[in-house]
Amino acid sequence: MGSAGHLSLVLLLAFLLGLHHSSGFWIVNVVFPPPAKPKVPSNSTPPLIIVPGNLGNRLEAKIDKPSLVHWLCYKKTEKWFPLWIDLNMFIPIGVDCWIDNIRLAYNRTTRRSSNSPGVQVRVPGFGQTYSIEYLDYNRLAGYFYTMVEHLVNVGYIRNETVRGAPYDWRVAPNENAEYLAKLQNLVEEMYNQYQEPVYLLGHSMGCHYVLYFLNQQPQAWKDKYIRGFISLGAPWGGAVKVLRVLASGVNDGLSMISNLKIREEQRMVTTNAWMLPVDGIWPSDHVFISTPTFNYTTKDYQRFFKDIDNEEGWYMLEDTKNLTSDLHPPGVEVWCMYGMGLPTAITNIYDEVFPNGDPVDFVYADGDGTVDTFSMSLCKRWEGKQEKPVHITEFRGLFHLDMVFHEKVLNQIQDILEGKSDTPTEVDVRTDTEYRRSGV
Repeated sequence: MGSAGHLSLVLLLAFLLGLHHSSGFWIVNVVFPPPAKPKVPSNSTPPLIIVPGNLGNRLEAKIDKPSLVHWLCYKKTEKWFPLWIDLNMFIPIGVDCWIDNIRLAYNRTTRRSSNSPGVQVRVPGFGQTYSIEYLDYNRLAGYFYTMVEHLVNVGYIRNETVRGAPYDWRVAPNENAEYLAKLQNLVEEMYNQYQEPVYLLGHSMGCHYVLYFLNQQPQAWKDKYIRGFISLGAPWGGAVKVLRVLASGVNDGLSMISNLKIREEQRMVTTNAWMLPVDGIWPSDHVFISTPTFNYTTKDYQRFFKDIDNEEGWYMLEDTKNLTSDLHPPGVEVWCMYGMGLPTAITNIYDEVFPNGDPVDFVYADGDGTVDTFSMSLCKRWEGKQEKPVHITEFRGLFHLDMVFHEKVLNQIQDILEGKSDTPTEVDVRTDTEYRRSGV
């Protein structure tokens, strides 16, 4: 490895070590993934497809740009290079180059998004797991590695019986028809290969993608091809944190990038607008953003976007707000799992510098440190609303990102895949206690 390679590795190590624990919704808060423990191989390895959360898989780019935001930025590349995670984002000038490469341009007339001029973006590794196991080429920024390794230890085979379905997480499914078609083809391919229906597993925003996908399919198709849907930490009613992200930016502990700087990128993706708290689900008088001059509820989104000088965000919300907000039952057996028992912000309180300064205080409720329990527990609405059963397990004391790492969750996923339907209703990861409907 040359000096440039060593420098890149040092930058990535500094990035990872400088992060706070538990942020997770944008998977910017990656950690060194814990190793999977040895397991006794299972005779039951039904096909499984994993759909990651926001920022949860690699993106690559190739550029031939008409202009540059800084003379040090590359103008043209002959080969594809990492866009997420891109080490250039960790240096002061590089972050401007990265934002200009990863940003989307939104057209209010066509109501469509496109890449920055002169930028091509692709999603590597569809149908494989490497793009969701580690988000970087140095295999340091781990995401689904621990889970996949756990599955391999019990008999699964990477890229065969367990496969990844990465996607362009910058855009909502209304602009991702090609991905949805590829996902359907992957399901049918695995079903035909193994002659048994497929499990779909999603984390965080990936669960919304799975729900949207399932709601587009005829019931007869789901009955034939889908065995079940495993949902981890889904913000079914939206995520309060998104309002802070759009208002003042959130760098999730990455001190090398200011909140206001990262805000530029965070406002340019349509999925953030899609994940806003849902009007009609949250109480109409619940204040998400409190300022000295105005308190913003779900009824005030249009004013919110105007006041933060991001009116395009309002159009993005109009385009995406009805994609999954009605929480139509998926029509397949569901295992809905989420963390709880941790203080989670449900109101962001700003002073007079809003929106160009951080919140000065918060109001907290129960949640997983990133998404509140109220939002994640909305999957309970499906009980009795579809023929297939709905199983709920709350993991007390478990952070949002830890849903894909923790041994208790991994063991329960293994039990589900092995056909053991007696899942606990609550697991306290701090005391190693499980509760079931009939008692402890």
